[in-house]
Amino acid sequence: MLKEWSSGKQEALDELLPLVYAELHRQASRYLHRERRDHTLQTTALIHETYLKLIDQRDVNWQNRAHFFGIAAQAMRRILVDYARGRHRAKRGGIGENLPLEEAALVVSEERSIDLVALDEALTRLAKFDEQQARIVELRYFSGLSIEETAEILRISPATVKSDWNVAKAWLRQEITK
Repeated sequence: MLKEWSSGKQEALDELLPLVYAELHRQASRYLHRERRDHTLQTTALIHETYLKLIDQRDVNWQNRAHFFGIAAQAMRRILVDYARGRHRAKRGGIGENLPLEEAALVVSEERSIDLVALDEALTRLAKFDEQQARIVELRYFSGLSIEETAEILRISPATVKSDWNVAKAWLRQEITK
């Protein structure tokens, strides 16, 4: 369906959208479920923003599911980082938005939180020397995919995902706590 959509078949998009929307909603819900209770960005708002960015893509030759969900993960990342930046801009006297990570993510304690903007900046640096690790973090953290789902999308083994995920977490932890 993605390839048909790329070639301009509107019917393919009409069939694809309900399937994609449901998956993106599941991912956004899973991601935001791990956030603090008073987080003001709602699942529906995140999914709608992501959905609009995806359907607005022009001249994209969708290769496969991995390509699509990779771009979806990047879109979610940008939306969440923009939200964190805009929430409390320093020029308005606010503080940075700190968002807690899942239990296995970049910090030792579930009670600790991390600045999403700092995570984004560190992830951008990571991508410069290991694109696969950066993609794994995007898919696992920003899209909320499991190790198995990430492996399927990237077409690598679950063992490679686990290994790269652990290395990326350690590297990001070190970068963020400098």
